[in-house]
Amino acid sequence: MEKENYIQFEEYLAGSLNQVELEVFENKLKTDSAFAEAFQTYKNLSHYLSDKFGNETESEAFKENLKSISSKYFIQKDEAVSVEKTSKKSFKFYKYAIAACVIVMFGGVFTFGEFSNPSYGDFNNYDTISLTVRGENDDLLKTAENAFNSKDFASAEKAFAQLIQIDPSNAELNLYSAISNIELSDYDKADELLTEIANENSVYKNKAIWYLALSKLKQEDVLACIDILKTIPEDAEDYERAQKLLNKLD
Repeated sequence: MEKENYIQFEEYLAGSLNQVELEVFENKLKTDSAFAEAFQTYKNLSHYLSDKFGNETESEAFKENLKSISSKYFIQKDEAVSVEKTSKKSFKFYKYAIAACVIVMFGGVFTFGEFSNPSYGDFNNYDTISLTVRGENDDLLKTAENAFNSKDFASAEKAFAQLIQIDPSNAELNLYSAISNIELSDYDKADELLTEIANENSVYKNKAIWYLALSKLKQEDVLACIDILKTIPEDAEDYERAQKLLNKLD
């Protein structure tokens, strides 16, 4: 992908192409899949950076990094014409540097995820469960297991609810019921169950704290998520993941 294409991407988004240039550009989008893919990536990144950094005075360090990238990829003698053309368009510098970022990205160094906020979907990776309780309710337990493992959380929660009626103090059943409710966005029920488990001294205590933090993350209650993550002890199974999430949120 030629570097000049990224300047053209910005000109297209800014509406500054003349009619002939516009027709050529749009025809290329239809016929050149690599060009179209690069343009879509550029547009997404452009919108993201514009929204996130366009009006933030505290983003000077980020802008300086973009300037550095931009200089590396564009401010060269053989590109003087492109630079002069761009300056005449009076682009904000970060718009110009976006093109450099995309070039680096397509070179395998830069990833859009570096700008993304962490989401619940980044961390809700479940192991296959095998419920330890066995007895008269084997069929119902198997139903709950299979539904949860296949991510049919509505069916899983229905089965867990029946099992909990039979054995209300079972922390394992309550934990997976809570996780199912997070997936179903029934946060009140999930958080209540997880808080109860977290306040008990069972083997599921720390796991409940971790999922309570993820519930808050899914609800976009970042401050509550951070506070909960900080209570996870170093010997907990999910401590490293909790630290990773904390680093992304801070």
